Amino acid sequence: MKSRFAALSLLLAATATPALAQLQKGEQASAEQVASGEVPAEKISEEERALRALPAGVTAPKWTRAAAMDLLTYITKANEEGLDPADYSPERLNAAIAAGDEAALSTTATDTFLRISSDLALGHVRGDARMDWHVHDQQDLNSTDQLALMQRAIANGTVHDSLNSLLPTHPQYAELKALLHTAKDKALLDKARTNLDRWRWLPRDLGARYVIVNVPAYTVALVEDGRVVARHKAVVGSPKTATPQLTATATGVILNPWWEVPASITPEVRGKKGYVSVKTPEGGVRYRQPPGASNALGRMKVVMPNNYAIYLHDTPSKAAFKRDARALSHGCIRTENPLDFAAALLANPEWDRAAIDKAIAGKKTVKADASIATPVYITYFTVAAKANAEGIISYPDIYGRDSKVITALNAQTGTTQVASK
Repeated sequence: MKSRFAALSLLLAATATPALAQLQKGEQASAEQVASGEVPAEKISEEERALRALPAGVTAPKWTRAAAMDLLTYITKANEEGLDPADYSPERLNAAIAAGDEAALSTTATDTFLRISSDLALGHVRGDARMDWHVHDQQDLNSTDQLALMQRAIANGTVHDSLNSLLPTHPQYAELKALLHTAKDKALLDKARTNLDRWRWLPRDLGARYVIVNVPAYTVALVEDGRVVARHKAVVGSPKTATPQLTATATGVILNPWWEVPASITPEVRGKKGYVSVKTPEGGVRYRQPPGASNALGRMKVVMPNNYAIYLHDTPSKAAFKRDARALSHGCIRTENPLDFAAALLANPEWDRAAIDKAIAGKKTVKADASIATPVYITYFTVAAKANAEGIISYPDIYGRDSKVITALNAQTGTTQVASK
């Protein structure tokens, strides 16, 4: 099958082949589509795989036998990262090393390095199997950095360390890796592999300060310097209105917010008391709910603009937090003890808890600015490792997403994408 690449024009083969002609004639996707996984991974032949592309004007670097052997050792142990060594064709690389053909070795080793480095940095599973995942971490490895990393690894004899430098830094990644060595139950191993790849879908380093929402765990946590400083129960989207996985930046909170009723649920509020109708430029009508005790957003909404209208907010329905299963919302994240969370998130002396309470009592809509913009990651992890290898915590796969991921991990088709510019 044809493989399509973006912004990559110089192929590793020096002469045209039928496979090369097919690649050159194929419709090209944008770099963003390739990196984000919108272009699905396709099964490709070994011949086409050897024609993997590099940035324009660049040829495959010359590989030493020692560097290629280091690479071979690494890919044969890819299972230590929850990956399948067969996806990186170790037999091809081994044969190229044994043949002693420098040109063939460079082509094969380069192809192998590009595939494994892309998977370590960006995740092996791409496209539809990620299911409503909208966190793009292509900044972790673009094609220019990928090439430079490979050239340094060959020159310095540091292939193994260079590849390891791409792995997620979050402690959960290392702890889940340790689980691979101790777990004997296949279902548990599959969960560990699935969630290891999900960590690779995120940015390698989440930052010194961030908010992380784990949908299956029904939790919201504020993390500073690797330490959880606040953890709150959450209500998340129901299976019919699932919460998407995304990243946004929190810059403040709205106290006593208005609720802009989404078009999808307008029929539910039309004609009800307590809503204000507003004419739209198109001649239609939208609805708003003013601040108050029954407002769907409660007394606080986090300012975190995103393309999916998903926010962290308060709720008047406090009883829901007493339930174990809390997949009940239309998609947004309802947060327990929201004013405590707001004070911690804002980290602004002008907006301590007393100031927040005073503003709430004033009943006017007020925007409180955070002292620092904080990234928010809405994630989907169905297993977590306890610290110091003390066991694991499994969470319900409330949206039924694990099976697609493990199926993609087990499908020995290879990764057809490299990092884009």
